[in-house]
Amino acid sequence: MRKSKIRRIQSMKLGIVGLPNVGKSTLFNAITKAGAEAANYPFCTIEPNVGVVTVPDERVTTLSKVYNSKKTIYTTIEFSDIAGLVKGASKGEGLGNKFLGHIREVEAIVHVVRCFDDANVVHVDGKIDPISDIEVINTELIIADMEVLERRIAKTEKAAKADKSARSELELLKRIYDLLAEGKVSRELDELDDEERAFVKSLDLLTYKPVIYAANVSEDDAAAGDNDYVKAVREYAEKEGSEVVAICAKVESELAELDDEEREMFLEELGITESGLDKLIKSSYALLDLISFLTTGEDETRAWTIKRGTLAPQAAGRIHTDFEKGFIRAETISYEKLMEVDGKLSAAKEKGWLRSEGKEYEVKDGDVMHFLFNV
Repeated sequence: MRKSKIRRIQSMKLGIVGLPNVGKSTLFNAITKAGAEAANYPFCTIEPNVGVVTVPDERVTTLSKVYNSKKTIYTTIEFSDIAGLVKGASKGEGLGNKFLGHIREVEAIVHVVRCFDDANVVHVDGKIDPISDIEVINTELIIADMEVLERRIAKTEKAAKADKSARSELELLKRIYDLLAEGKVSRELDELDDEERAFVKSLDLLTYKPVIYAANVSEDDAAAGDNDYVKAVREYAEKEGSEVVAICAKVESELAELDDEEREMFLEELGITESGLDKLIKSSYALLDLISFLTTGEDETRAWTIKRGTLAPQAAGRIHTDFEKGFIRAETISYEKLMEVDGKLSAAKEKGWLRSEGKEYEVKDGDVMHFLFNV
């Protein structure tokens, strides 16, 4: 039997942020096994460390075995460990604007919040208050966004004098600015139509980036997940439409040192149903509204990440631009249906389960696809 090669491809970029000493670098080390420095003092991280994590997908593993694929390619997530921010970062305090720039480069933010008590681990503000911690960082991002908007508003005001179409843009810019001035993040903007939403996204505001609050709990709370600190974070996150994942960085560190069998036993002993990394991955996909379709065969089995709602030609374009340009149709079957006939496409055809889908087909999570094209 040929040994299957495993390759990794870049899928999405997540930035891990948080105040110093909340467990941010410990969590990064654990989930990426990258060995970033983690120390009990502020600003030990200067440049962002980057680690690429393979997204576990049993569907890919199974299909690769069924088809004896030469290559098995899982989708990946790139995590950047961005240095701890402090109050005044937007004005250059601590390590300042440099790190706001690093946040700007990621698609979503994993905001690690300390939700545990430990007298041996100093807190930069000398007390444990997760909501205060969140607001310190959000305030810095708000100030940075307001500075961006001030410049954009001044420019648009000039354009609006001669161009009536710029006036609606100006109104929306001022609306966002006023929201930020109230201490709210731009994620809280409501009643936007598709065009306005696209415009706001084009501004690349830090406070518009999707956020997962990673509530870092103690080992004692790892199984229960929600202590009073975490409950407060969930309540806060609900207002701005963000996700919350209770995670124990210490447990994740221990899991990172174990093989698969030992990991399962360790999780079972602790009464934990899934690792923090798995929870983060699921939340990341949900937050960014991502799904995966699959391609398989003797040469390669691979997962492809796309936005939910992507049509078949654009999904084909993820593989190669020629597939999209010359798209004819897609032969499609759900992974679950394919497994009902042990992965045999011929049997699926006989049962009428292999569908022929055209240009208007909206790809579903777990679709196993073969694209026909002509260029």
